[in-house]
Amino acid sequence: MTLSETLGLGQRWERRLVRLLQAGLAGLVLYGLATFRLGMAASGALALSVTLLPAALRREYGYTMDAGLVLWITLAIVLHVAGSLGVYAEFSWYDEITHTVSATVVAGAGYAALRAVERHSSAVEVPPPVRSAFVVVFVLSFGVVWEVFEFGAVELSRALGFDSPVTVYGIDDIVTDFVFNTVGAVLVALWGTDSVGGFVAFLGRRLGSNAGE
Repeated sequence: MTLSETLGLGQRWERRLVRLLQAGLAGLVLYGLATFRLGMAASGALALSVTLLPAALRREYGYTMDAGLVLWITLAIVLHVAGSLGVYAEFSWYDEITHTVSATVVAGAGYAALRAVERHSSAVEVPPPVRSAFVVVFVLSFGVVWEVFEFGAVELSRALGFDSPVTVYGIDDIVTDFVFNTVGAVLVALWGTDSVGGFVAFLGRRLGSNAGE
């Protein structure tokens, strides 16, 4: 079952919601530039570019990602950007929701990559329980990289005199982030793998194409 079928909104409405969220990010970039808040503008521009990746895949490789999956990815990006604007500080639960949603996206990407390699090579066969464990470990590893990136971004922004696009709140916040990263990973490992079936097939085709070059 695709994510569009799970959400039940219909692909037309899902695409409209994606465009609306992207318009909000574009507006954030323009506002940041107009008010010389370069950190805000950079954060919005990076987020917007990530939401445009599915369109780039369609244009370059002819792969049309499920509209529900595109919406979910865009929502995860927007939640992070909105949090960096001060929502995290106002509502403690917002960070927990954001990390759970974002973790499901990372988990889906990790699972899709693993399954694509499995399908591409007969020498690789991973038992289902190990796949689930891999998804959790992949998400936690990505979380470590993200926390290092946040710390580096804060220090670099401080050195350059710009507003940082991210904020580091301390050890307790990092531990909480990892807890909800794990929640998102487990949700995908147990119930969400079917939602990325189309992406698995696409990655498998790309691996086969590259191997033949």
